Amino acid sequence: QVQLVESGGGVVQAGGSLRLSCAASGRTFSSYAVGWFRQGPGKEREFVAAMTWSTYYADSVNGRFTISRDNAKNTVYLQMNSLKPEDTAVYYCAAQTLLRMGSGSAYATRRDAYDYWGQGTQVTVSS
Repeated sequence: QVQLVESGGGVVQAGGSLRLSCAASGRTFSSYAVGWFRQGPGKEREFVAAMTWSTYYADSVNGRFTISRDNAKNTVYLQMNSLKPEDTAVYYCAAQTLLRMGSGSAYATRRDAYDYWGQGTQVTVSS
């Protein structure tokens, strides 16, 4: 029902910054909640940030990462500052209708709260 494509990943030195983009198509983007997850090598996929009617961040990235969206461009962004080697992972964009997501903050951090996923983009932070 909605297609998501991430871009902007790459290799960056520790302490540097990257901005990831997630382009959406196929539906009215403004009606969707969005989230970012990441999966490091040998690790489980974990929550990073989400935006419903509010924004939410994992403790590990709070204060360093910022999620935003531009509905006119059907695009979600993840600005990542002060990057650490521990941030190395494949980053995934996810979406869910606002009606299905509801207003709960905890639910928006769950992988199973989202029905639509992008293909992922690799972020590597070197030391």
